[in-house]
Parts: sequence; structure tokens; C-alpha cells
Amino acid sequence: MVVRKVVTVEARQLFRLDNEVLAFRFTATMSDRAGTAPRERLTNPGRLKLWLHAAGLGVPDVSPADLQDALDLREAIYRAGLAVAGTRRPDPDDAAILNRAAAAGQPRPALENGLAVRHLSEEAPVPDALGMLAADAIHILGGPDRNRITPCEGPGCAGLFLDTSRGANRRWCSMNTCGNRVKKARLADK
Repeated sequence: MVVRKVVTVEARQLFRLDNEVLAFRFTATMSDRAGTAPRERLTNPGRLKLWLHAAGLGVPDVSPADLQDALDLREAIYRAGLAVAGTRRPDPDDAAILNRAAAAGQPRPALENGLAVRHLSEEAPVPDALGMLAADAIHILGGPDRNRITPCEGPGCAGLFLDTSRGANRRWCSMNTCGNRVKKARLADK
């Protein structure tokens, strides 16, 4: 099964899809983490299926067990990302979740017509998709840019991002959302 990114209006309304790191884009399916009422966006298997399609990891169906596996993986990625951002080692249990998901997934990347595509197996497309997310997280969390992982300073956000700014001084996961909120609040206070 070849999958391509399918970003529908519904997906744009439900999810933050602007993070350049796929694994961190996935962690943003829980929003307002640092606020008083974190908001779960993957409330049912259909929502996970919609997010996977928008991320280019489309699957034909998602079961409740697949959703639970995805939520467990998402939270392990987030906790490990916070640890790395704080210059700590990820918890061994979180590392084990990432390693298991990456090993279970068997997606095959391919170059077709000059574009990168992913082939998910017919037998286990959801574990393949979760394996892609876990592999991306492992690459970022353990790779050469790990010291650039940063939690967003936006009010209530705490989303993770990779700070690729020249001065390594980026403060927000996205200027279009958190950055604008902070700047609008500053203007309102004047």
C-alpha cells in the first residue's frame, strides 16, 4: 500500500500539522499540555486514522487497540523529548516503548517518480505507521541535533520542536500559533 499525505479541511481544523518533525507533530495531538485542561485530539480510532492520513501514513482502518498503542507511543515520545530537552536520558520504559514500536513496524521507503513514498504492509499497516513515528523519534532524540530539542514557551503549550534557528534562540513551536498569541497578548497589555 503506497501512502501519500492527504490533508483535508477536517484534519486542518482538528490538528496542528505545522511541526517539521513528524514525531513531534504526533505529540501535538494532545494540545495545551501545560495548561489547566490538556486537550486530547485523538478521541477515537477515526481521528487517529484521519491524523495518519494527514501525516502521509494513511491506513485503511484503525482499531481501539491500535489507538491505545498510538497513545502509549505518543506519550513515550513526549516524555522522552522532554527528558532530552532537559539534557537528561529518557526513561528506560519510554525507550523500550519506542524501540518496540520501531522494531514492530516494517514500512518500506521508496523513491517513486522523484518523490519519497512509504509502503505500508497490507497485513499490519498501523504498526508500520507507528513504527515510522517511533523511528523518527529515535532519530531526533538520539541524533546529532538532540541538543536543539526545545519545549515551546507559549502559554499552556509545552509542545516540542527542533530549534534550527541560527542563534538557537527560538521560543515557540510555531510563530503562526504560539508566537502570535504571545505577541497579541503583549500588544493588549500596552
